[in-house]
Amino acid sequence: LFAAGHRSQTSSRRLARRRPALSPRFRHHSLLISAMASAKIQKPNGEEPDEIETQVANELHNLEQSSTEIKAELRELYFLSAHEHDVGGGKKAIRIMVPFPLLKSYHKIQSRLVRELEKKFSGKHVIIIAQRTIMSMNYARSAKTKGPRPRSRTLTSVYESILDDLVYPTEIVGKRTRCKLDGSKVLKVHLDPKDQVNVETKLDTFSSIYKKLTNKEVIFEFPVMDA
Repeated sequence: LFAAGHRSQTSSRRLARRRPALSPRFRHHSLLISAMASAKIQKPNGEEPDEIETQVANELHNLEQSSTEIKAELRELYFLSAHEHDVGGGKKAIRIMVPFPLLKSYHKIQSRLVRELEKKFSGKHVIIIAQRTIMSMNYARSAKTKGPRPRSRTLTSVYESILDDLVYPTEIVGKRTRCKLDGSKVLKVHLDPKDQVNVETKLDTFSSIYKKLTNKEVIFEFPVMDA
């Protein structure tokens, strides 16, 4: 038994020695793919991406290489961060934060891009939102750029823009605020009924992510159409 085991170990070592090592060219190719995928995420201050951000970066890179429909547009796009959210009912969603200057470029391919990413992430909803900066009421411009703070940087404007980003490409057709008996307020957002079939399953996701970002409650619904 010992002799048989010894021969087996010897054979294994011989086979291991016979296995060809990875060529430098193959190793370089693997590193190149990794570097190209990492270029799809640009985190501030040189922070390292976490697991979900790495997955999103890899999928964007893979789509850039394989999807003929959106390959050209994806080449110039990257994102800043990605987060996974519990949105109720045991479901999860992925929120991708992108640079504001790139938002219009994302919008050009967003329907196709989200559809492909949701396939890759096993049906998890994928939401794309632009990173915006809120300037307080005490903000004072420098001597070189005198004037009031831009309206687009106010709290109200940024929150409204988040609503638009959440539901894109569906349009918001109305808003109203409901006051509860305890004095709290709930915003109701009416979405374009023509997109109801495609968007209805995402309403809870929209509400959950908006609450996470703003700490405010919002209900997304479709207006009742008169017969």
